[in-house]
Amino acid sequence: MTPEPRDAELTKQPDTPELWKIALGELDKKMGVKILEESVERVVATMPVEGNRQSFGLLHGGASLAVGEAVGSWAAVIHASTLGKTAVGVDVSATHHRSARSGLITITATPIHLGGTLTTHEVLITNDAGQRLCTLRITNLLLARKA
Repeated sequence: MTPEPRDAELTKQPDTPELWKIALGELDKKMGVKILEESVERVVATMPVEGNRQSFGLLHGGASLAVGEAVGSWAAVIHASTLGKTAVGVDVSATHHRSARSGLITITATPIHLGGTLTTHEVLITNDAGQRLCTLRITNLLLARKA
């Protein structure tokens, strides 16, 4: 059963530090991003292809990078929050495998490395049929939170 999409809400786990809560930014809202799941182990979101297409009618590669970077960064900040830190992106790369003209894409970030200084996440973007559209890798630097 697929969880219902929601904007941004995270329930604190008992006996754990308070995890950072995803808050959609202006671009995320304009792109129609919805959060399905958020934890240290995985962040899952969806985004409609409609409204995020380039002039040839295909999902815009820049839209894939923007949403992939957002989801990967959210995953890093959730991990950082368990250490009392925050995260900033230092590197992102992507490979486009295929495109889409319609439907809903799913964006899933999972950790490759969760350190105390750096995190690296793989972000997969798939279409309604589960086919891989894009693979991103994002590295974030963990920093002390500013007051």
